Amino acid sequence: MRKYIRKVAALGMAAMLAVPPTAGMAMDPILPHSQVTEGMSGTAYTVIDSSGELRNFQVDIVGNMDNGKGSQPMIMAKASGPVIEQTGGILQGMSGSPVYVDGYLIGAVAAGIKDMTPYTFFITPIDEMLPLWSMPDKKNKTHISTINIKKAAETREKAEAEKKKKQEERAKSQDKKVYGDELLDRARAAVAADKEKGKEKQPASDAEKNADANAEPKDVMYFSGFNQAGLDFLKRQIDPQGSYKFLPMGAPSAADMNKTDYHATLEPGSAVGVAVTYGDFAVGATGTVTAVDGKRILAFGHPFLHRGNVNYFMTDATVVGTISGQSNGMKVANIGNIIGRISQDRATGIAGTLGQFPSVVPIKVNVKDNGLSRSENYGARIAYDEDFLPQLSGGIAYAALSKTSDNLSGSTAKVGFKIRTDAVKDGVVARDNMFYNTADVGQIAMAELMQAMSTICQNSDKESDIIDVQVDITVDGDRKTASLISAVPDKKKVKPGETVKFTTTIKPYRKAKETLIIPYTVPVAQPSGTLNLDIRGGGLVPVTTLMLLQQSGVDVVSEGDNKQTTEDKLKKLERAGKNNEIVIAPGQVQKPVSKGAMQEAQQAAMQQSKERVSNLDKLGKKPVTPGETKFATGYIIDNVIHASLIVER
Repeated sequence: MRKYIRKVAALGMAAMLAVPPTAGMAMDPILPHSQVTEGMSGTAYTVIDSSGELRNFQVDIVGNMDNGKGSQPMIMAKASGPVIEQTGGILQGMSGSPVYVDGYLIGAVAAGIKDMTPYTFFITPIDEMLPLWSMPDKKNKTHISTINIKKAAETREKAEAEKKKKQEERAKSQDKKVYGDELLDRARAAVAADKEKGKEKQPASDAEKNADANAEPKDVMYFSGFNQAGLDFLKRQIDPQGSYKFLPMGAPSAADMNKTDYHATLEPGSAVGVAVTYGDFAVGATGTVTAVDGKRILAFGHPFLHRGNVNYFMTDATVVGTISGQSNGMKVANIGNIIGRISQDRATGIAGTLGQFPSVVPIKVNVKDNGLSRSENYGARIAYDEDFLPQLSGGIAYAALSKTSDNLSGSTAKVGFKIRTDAVKDGVVARDNMFYNTADVGQIAMAELMQAMSTICQNSDKESDIIDVQVDITVDGDRKTASLISAVPDKKKVKPGETVKFTTTIKPYRKAKETLIIPYTVPVAQPSGTLNLDIRGGGLVPVTTLMLLQQSGVDVVSEGDNKQTTEDKLKKLERAGKNNEIVIAPGQVQKPVSKGAMQEAQQAAMQQSKERVSNLDKLGKKPVTPGETKFATGYIIDNVIHASLIVER
């Protein structure tokens, strides 16, 4: 015992001499898995009820399992004792519970064995988890911070003042004490707890020794705010393998939803949460802390989503209780206040830092259902992680829509969004459109929002900052589509640059015909001869040869797409035709013209262009595509008709 205490004290002294003292708990001494052998007995710690009290249970080592070079070694063990009898075995949610042998941390409770007793489980060796703290951390590098800067500054000043005061007091005392009291107390408690265990060890069966590593992580995914349709969408995005159980519980209460704890502390065995989104819509999981070193923590003993270097919320967690089951028992817990940032999500566990916080993207969704006379506003914060931003932003907007409008089949939705970002020079990406679907309009209505977010997140030049996302949705329970019937020009023969008025007739679904007057300007560079025009819905894009090749499965990228910047792609999306617009533009097939006529048209266009000198830019108007007219309507236009003009010079 004394030898052990001296060793721990020496470790504590070495640590204090090597680095400045930091707030928080010091790392416990460890025992590598290579020194863990069959027959050893130890103690694990976890929380099983709302008291928050650490409870312990006995762990008997069955043996080491090594699946070959490059694979992750595991320690097989059996759990016993009053706590385990009470819970009915190792439960989902106990992942990360630290296991000690003779006061040395050997690893984290990580997984049970499928279709076998819940009392037998695997331990992830602590020496396999420690490298998480030294893994590269390149996330969270955006320049826009959403942290309370004033609060952070006050916290820094307070911590520095306390540190200075403590150093002055210690310098005055000159007692040469090692200030490792907490470390020694924890070591004594761990050793005493192990020695009190006198339960007879039972030999492991051959079946257990030879069990394969068909391990099931003991954890669940919690969600809040998502209805079943929204949850199904998220499952496909963040858990395609179906390895997690999603439970409709464990979200922060309304009172705690926007709280951030700047001075939180954790200890091995404490409950801890991780979340990718937080607020009216929350997605995350809870588990147990394995190790603490100052502000750094290790937890879970297995991955959360196995995404490597990440940028997630770290939260505290409150255990509600336990539910026993042969293979599906669980420890139920609620994620709570934001207390730090998770930076690593890898095979052996998760790692993060208390008091540091992820960059976030606030999203607000306003939904108005005209049929139900209902309006709702939703808000959430998404941890800035480019792997999830497109899916989560679309999923949150969809969930908000489906919750407010309980029936989206046969409905029409108008969706508008604004993304404030430095990915474009003017700082805002804005787009609105109308959608209709007989089955679920929400499934297609979020496509453009997700496309814009994906384009920003895939910026090949830099990591773009996203300040916030605003989504406005209006839903009508009826079908608002219309078909083009005819488009008649007020003159058949025209000159380049001349404006023609098309009297356009549309037939809305189950309504009387409507007549619209749409002006169209002939391209200045249009050569003489027949000009064939397509009059179509804005969402009906003309099919090109390139598109036909792509649709047939040939991987073809146009030269123009390769040269486009992120801003080019976003502006192209903003300018793209909308489903509720009538677009008049030259058709894909035109009558061939002579070389002379083409040169004449080009020279005339250049001359007129010099005379105009970009008045549109001076007026602040968006540039338009030559020869294309867009006319907004209150309907989704679902077809194409054709017309022709005779151009004379």
